[in-house]
Formats: sequence, structure tokens, C-alpha cells
Amino acid sequence: MYEDLDRPPLRTAALTRALAPEGWRVEVLTETASTNAVVAERARAGEPEGLVVVAEQQTAGRGRLDRTWVSPPRAGLTFSVLLRPRAVTGWLPLMTGLAVARALRARAGVEAALKWPNDVLIGAQKVCGVLAEVPEPGAVVVGIGLNVTTRQDELPVETATSLTLAGASTTDRDTLLRAVLRELRGVLADEPHEEYRELCATLGRQVRVELPSGEPVEGLAQTVDGAGRLVVDGAAFGAGDVVHLR
Repeated sequence: MYEDLDRPPLRTAALTRALAPEGWRVEVLTETASTNAVVAERARAGEPEGLVVVAEQQTAGRGRLDRTWVSPPRAGLTFSVLLRPRAVTGWLPLMTGLAVARALRARAGVEAALKWPNDVLIGAQKVCGVLAEVPEPGAVVVGIGLNVTTRQDELPVETATSLTLAGASTTDRDTLLRAVLRELRGVLADEPHEEYRELCATLGRQVRVELPSGEPVEGLAQTVDGAGRLVVDGAAFGAGDVVHLR
């Protein structure tokens, strides 16, 4: 039995029935270190596209730049998806973020926006992170960590938020998981790049891009180009940590 009545467990059988017709195979783990690691191992063993592994609690997840991502039991949606796209491009994690933003706008009634390259925002605060990895040629594991009922004292940083704290119209994780996966199918099929640009809060503002080399670049974020790179003062960047400057 679970003790926190505000955080019921996911209904695995119902999720399986609802999502199987769309090609998703949902597995729910009580606890794991990292859902990305679980799905990457399955990918290397030949698992076909469509596997979704959800953790009710993740104890050693990783965000971008090897940051730790730890989720309290049943407080969020922490899951990884196995994709085998025809081509792997820089747009894949961006489209995943768009799928989450679409789902939150439609189902949770919040004005979700995007921060290049991997964050979903409500206002200026991060509610969801995305991490895409390539465990073997032709396979992509996309990890999604969404704060659902996370309380203020459980958030890792002051710049984060949760759906509960943002006043969302629903915090039902089953509903949200179904919505995200259905939107993900749609955006991966259509790749609506212009919609991403419209929802990207990074564009049109002064930013600092902290490059993998450690060198920071400041300037105006102008657009996201055809390869999914952020263009700042005419220079395109395919990777980096972005800070929105005031």
C-alpha cells in the first residue's frame, strides 16, 4: 500500500490498454536508478521502438551536463522512451519538449513554454527536463522528468516548479502520461518546427550560452535553424546550457 493519498501509483494495466494501439509498450518500475539506463540496455539488446519505462521513484537519474535528477516517490512522471528514427537530428529532443508543452497546455491548463534545448517552462520556472541519448547506432533514448505534485521543499532548485505549484487543472499522472505520448507520436511524424519556435521563450531575448568547452557566449537569441541549433547574433550552437538574461 502507498501512504500518500495525493500521490497514487500509476495504473499500469489501464495505461497498457490505452497506449498499446498507438505502438507504446508501458512498463512501470517501483524504483530504479535511471530509466534512461534501463531503456539504453534494452535498446542494445535489440528491443524494438515503442518501449516506455516509467519509474515511480528514480534515485540516480541524470539531466543535462551530468546533473543529478532525483524524484520523490510518485511525485512526478519520470520515464524514458525508445525510438528508432530513420534519421537522428538535433530536432528530436526539441520535438519531445514540444510534445510535453502541448500536453500540459491541453490537459493541465498551464501556459507551458520551451527553453532551448531541453527544458519546459511555466513562466520562468522549469517544470520538465528532457535528455536524449544514443546508446547504439539507430536508437535514441529520450528521458523525460516532469514535476507533477512536487512540493516547494522537494524541488532541487529555486528556479524549478511543479504542476501543483503552478495551479494545474489536473495532476493525474495517468492522464498526463497518455497525453505526452500521444503528442510525441504527432510531433515526431509532423515535425512542426515553426510551432516550436513560437513556443520557445529563449528566442528574442538576451541569453548566455555556456558551451561544453566552458566558454560563455552572450547575445540575442534570434532563431532555431533548420538543424535545431540556436542562433545567437548570427552564430549557430548545437549544444550548450542557456541562461535567460534579464
